[in-house]
Amino acid sequence: MNKDLLEINQLTISPKNNPQLHLVDDISFHLKKGKTTCIVGESGSGKSLTALSIIKLLSKQLSVSGKFFFNGEDITSIPEKEMRLKRGQNIAMIFQEPMTSLNPVLTIGYQIQEAVKVHHNLEKNQLQKRTDELLDLVGIPSNRASSFPDELSGGQRQRIMIAMAMSCNPTLLIADEPTTALDVTVQAQILDLLDNLKDKLDMTMLFITHDFGVVNDIADDVIVMFKGKIVEQGSVKNVLSKPSHPYTKALLNCVPDSAGKKVLKPINYEKLYKMMAK
Repeated sequence: MNKDLLEINQLTISPKNNPQLHLVDDISFHLKKGKTTCIVGESGSGKSLTALSIIKLLSKQLSVSGKFFFNGEDITSIPEKEMRLKRGQNIAMIFQEPMTSLNPVLTIGYQIQEAVKVHHNLEKNQLQKRTDELLDLVGIPSNRASSFPDELSGGQRQRIMIAMAMSCNPTLLIADEPTTALDVTVQAQILDLLDNLKDKLDMTMLFITHDFGVVNDIADDVIVMFKGKIVEQGSVKNVLSKPSHPYTKALLNCVPDSAGKKVLKPINYEKLYKMMAK
């Protein structure tokens, strides 16, 4: 029995007007069913491009090569119409900033229902019932369905994005730094919510972050990216306790300890490149 939900082989992403520039450079990885895998790295390392390539939402100015297998099916070259059905129904994504994803002039209830209607032909009362279920799932009172996005807090807006992603019970959830713009307390609440939903709905999760603290909290496996390449991957326990790549070690040196006594070390890129060249 195949234990991998998603397999990516030799993914390369380049601008069409500059094919020699590899924004993502020949990376391969797989996601285990029912597990959480974190892709970690600095801004510009290729994390979000990798995620967008999975659901085929990359800019048309970019060229993509490689092979994608979802639940054993080759989805590399499937037609857009077929891929549109997989988005939401099988693969869902939570984006980094809710206010750029939510329509400010439509109520959150309408926007949740819109996501449901794309994949399910429900009567009006069934649609309302499903909306209430989704709001309850993410801890938002059902009477807030008539609210507009700017009437909600940042944490509530992110919960709405999660509700929309959960509307069709996807088997793979991609979360692209969903806690970046939130304060620490709300971040912890969103992480707990996602982790609980993953277990409750038996999902596989790909979580993109630049924070090793998040990795330690929720991930089973971790992929470390640097300048478009995967420099290290493995179980969280192994990577965090015995990092083998200089870049992973440099990132971990930037993470404070719980006691606040650790001396943080900024990444010395000149030294890093010399170590990587050895």
